[in-house]
Amino acid sequence: MSIKTQNISFAYHKKAILKEISFALQPGTLGVIMGPNGSGKSTLLKIINRLIEPQSGTIFIAGNDYRKITRRELARHCGYMPQKSAAVHCTVFEAVLLGHQALNPERCEAEKGLQQVDKILKLIHLNHLSDRFTNTLSGGELQRVVIARALVREPKILLLDEPTNHLDLINQLEVMSLLKEITHKLNLTTLVVTHDLNSALRFADSFILLKDGTLHAAGPKNIITSECIEEVFNLKSVIAEIAGFPVVVPIQQD
Repeated sequence: MSIKTQNISFAYHKKAILKEISFALQPGTLGVIMGPNGSGKSTLLKIINRLIEPQSGTIFIAGNDYRKITRRELARHCGYMPQKSAAVHCTVFEAVLLGHQALNPERCEAEKGLQQVDKILKLIHLNHLSDRFTNTLSGGELQRVVIARALVREPKILLLDEPTNHLDLINQLEVMSLLKEITHKLNLTTLVVTHDLNSALRFADSFILLKDGTLHAAGPKNIITSECIEEVFNLKSVIAEIAGFPVVVPIQQD
């Protein structure tokens, strides 16, 4: 399902947070929202998931105004992962099953839910941990469980707020690689808030750059230039290719 935002604006206590944000994202695309702290990244993600309502503008999901879609139906289409997820003390299988049951409490869905959990655990390479308790998992494994809980509902859209935050380098790479893999394999529309430019350049297909609540640029990775990075992040840098991947190298400022 495609996502299109049209002139989204939002203010909190009369302070403008977002100002006329417009961009589009197509299925099979891993997009990232980037920008300095306080630029409105998480707020934009919450508006798309309809956790908060914009003051003006609208969002189109698969070409339909999302205000005409019920919140329950939108929840079926969108898998949302906030910055912090509530801890659940149970097995990995049970934790993922809870994600299915949240939207499918009917008994007739029980068998389908068990099959769906098996399918998702295999898809994201967690089936060997299905009987492990969540409090025994590493940070990277636990993050995969949270992603699995979002995927088990069979969404068409994934919205993730800093999914690699607090992970070590290897787990950051593994989670972003997984997101790219499932986005392309399942033809999802995936939107990730992240601060990691190098990880985004390596894995993302599309970029939405915010600064001071406005849209600075949106498009494929070729919009990320040294000039763009300086304008958005106030950081002088060069972009080099190392081992076939673009890498942002900051230049120390006196």
